[in-house]
Amino acid sequence: MKQFGIGQPIRRVEDRRFLTGYGRYLDDISRSHQAHAVVLRSPHAHARIRALDISAAAALSGVLAVLTGEDLAKDGLGTIPCATGLTNRDGSPIAMPPRPALVQERVRHVGDAVALVVAESAALARDAADQIVVDYDPLPAIADTAEALDPGQPAVWPELNRQPGNLCFEWEVGDGDAVQRATAAARHRISLTLVNNRVVVNSMETRGAIGEYDPGEDAYTLWSSTQGSHFVRGLLAEHVLKIPENRIRVVTPDVGGGFGMKLFLYPEHVLVLWAAKRAGRPVKWVADRSEAFVTDTQGRDNVTRLDLALDDELRFTGLSVEIIANMGAYLSNFAPEIPTFSGAVMHSGVYAIPAIHVVSKGVFTNTVPVDAYRGAGRPEAAYALERLIDVAARRLGITPDELRRRNFIPPTAMPHTTPLGLVYDSGDFGRNMQDALAAADAAGFAARRAEARARGRYRGLGHAVYIEQSGFPPDEFAELRFDPAGTLTLLMGTQSSGQGHQTAYAQLAAERLGLSFEKIRVLQGDTAMIGFGRGTGGSRSLPVGGAALMHAADKLIDKGRKIAAHMLEAAEADISFEDGVFAIAGTDRSVDIVAVARAAFNPAQLPPGLEPGFAESGHFTPPQPTFPNGCHVCEVEIDPDTGHIEITRYLVVDDFGTVINPLLLRGQVHGGIAQGVGQAMLERTVYDPESGQLLTGNLTDYAIPHADTLPALEFSYNVVPCRTNPLGVKGAGEAGAIGAPPALVNAVVDALAELGIDHLDMPLTPERLWRAMCDATPRQAA
Repeated sequence: MKQFGIGQPIRRVEDRRFLTGYGRYLDDISRSHQAHAVVLRSPHAHARIRALDISAAAALSGVLAVLTGEDLAKDGLGTIPCATGLTNRDGSPIAMPPRPALVQERVRHVGDAVALVVAESAALARDAADQIVVDYDPLPAIADTAEALDPGQPAVWPELNRQPGNLCFEWEVGDGDAVQRATAAARHRISLTLVNNRVVVNSMETRGAIGEYDPGEDAYTLWSSTQGSHFVRGLLAEHVLKIPENRIRVVTPDVGGGFGMKLFLYPEHVLVLWAAKRAGRPVKWVADRSEAFVTDTQGRDNVTRLDLALDDELRFTGLSVEIIANMGAYLSNFAPEIPTFSGAVMHSGVYAIPAIHVVSKGVFTNTVPVDAYRGAGRPEAAYALERLIDVAARRLGITPDELRRRNFIPPTAMPHTTPLGLVYDSGDFGRNMQDALAAADAAGFAARRAEARARGRYRGLGHAVYIEQSGFPPDEFAELRFDPAGTLTLLMGTQSSGQGHQTAYAQLAAERLGLSFEKIRVLQGDTAMIGFGRGTGGSRSLPVGGAALMHAADKLIDKGRKIAAHMLEAAEADISFEDGVFAIAGTDRSVDIVAVARAAFNPAQLPPGLEPGFAESGHFTPPQPTFPNGCHVCEVEIDPDTGHIEITRYLVVDDFGTVINPLLLRGQVHGGIAQGVGQAMLERTVYDPESGQLLTGNLTDYAIPHADTLPALEFSYNVVPCRTNPLGVKGAGEAGAIGAPPALVNAVVDALAELGIDHLDMPLTPERLWRAMCDATPRQAA
């Protein structure tokens, strides 16, 4: 095993600059003669704009421009697109209403952008925004997901003439007839309706953007904290500015957390570029935390009904799922794909279910748009399925682990095609659960429960077995460039937002090329330097970006072999390469890759016909997704007087295929678990049902996990390499957030089962648990 290669727990090399204050985030950047922008936002969830008076704001000294939706339309800018190819179940187009960067006649959620103020300072721009007078005519609003399709509810987009009024799409996958037959023949039927609660992403760094315009080149530069510079540039060029891509440069500096939310094109990206051209100066906008609550895409927000059919041996024979998924007021770039292509197709889980049918309905509401959030549909599917199985086990009088064991897809069945069209290439699901339950001492739990009950506390043990799709198509890009000094620069099409890409990619290059870390530099995020990229999402960076890197490295080695053969006066076929050294097989004559790289820039040292330089690029397109999987186990104690949950132990056994860096992997899993536990236990996004106001619009009212929320997390893994990429890597960035919610809820319900409680919806706040226990105690006594 190489010192810096695959499998080594190397500490993150980028942490030194982060911890010593040399990270460079969007807010650290100031451009020459930079102006500042503030967006005036709607205080109403739904209202007509009867009049808009900007005269007082425009008259203030130091104000450079006050821009409105009317100005935007006059300048011919396009709207922000939804990039999905989804259609309805009958093949008709889904509803795709326009999303302008500034609205004109109507606002549709609190935080909708009404006007833009550009001034010499951010403080002056805020003062000017306060001088804008807007005459609103408030309209009825709809905020509740479950009620959005009910007759008589206010229509978010009445001009679309949809029936029902807030239906965006109705999509299906699977075989409905087969499920009906299975249900009719079933010995047992179990139904469950549950809520997957909406969450606010709350990345540590808020969003921001700086726009610049060069009139001499008629070209734009956008600086922004994104998860994919090329993706943002493509949408801006094609749909908004309607100019060639090579006239837009997008630069992404260090990013302080994204979790899916920073992947998308936002109105503020459009506004700062447009304003920079109008004002003749760079324009900077940075969100404050309250603004982030009403402008960043939010996550989850599904209501799901499941019906499970079982035979007399408690084998699953059919599963019907109906999802109502909240899209918010507008369609973000990928929003319709989250409860369909990404999530709905995962309802087979790790189980051999012969027949499955899923119907997913997207609905508009007067709320902030919803899009991908860590896991993007897969956590919703895993939560629904793993809760259903626990409920079924309790109602049928069998332990949850035994019910799962009877229905697992065995490793001998791989590759396994699910009824929803996915092909699992590898996995040993029973082993993960067996190892996790053994490590958690599930056999000794009864004694721990009795001891807790003697202290007046309820104790529960829950587990969840998950699988997700990640590392999916399309392709990703990498370029490897040696310079004449023999040092290597990796230009990657993905974008780090805290994952440790600089370390992981350098490890791959070190492994394949035999270089030390100090000779490797990793660059991401600048479309002027990096030719192509898909950005970061879906845990694709290592399975797809890493595979592209290795492909480019192999091409470098092939060229290096030609140069080395010439330098050593040997036949190319006799040259081997290992640990950074080209050698003549069977001799002690060799030359290292650094010397070869230096020679590559000297035409006199090259064989005839070979171009100078030492750089190669590579693309990799995975044939299908990878499928990370694992088992989470959670043990809790609940205080009956307060409803407070104490997580006494939490452990996970995962299968991520080949492990590149165990230390980075552990960090990714820990972070995902914290976010999953946060959703399950703390994070409650509350919109007023009548006004549509966000009532939990700051970190005083919206709870997130703290360091003391979780115990020390115990993490181990089984290595079952995937067969769909050359590294055998399955992807790990989202898995913790997928397994954690059902594991925690299963543990809490297990603790309260003696009260007759078999389901509670997230988040399991102390108040919700206390009320559930108060309501259950009289029923139990009766």
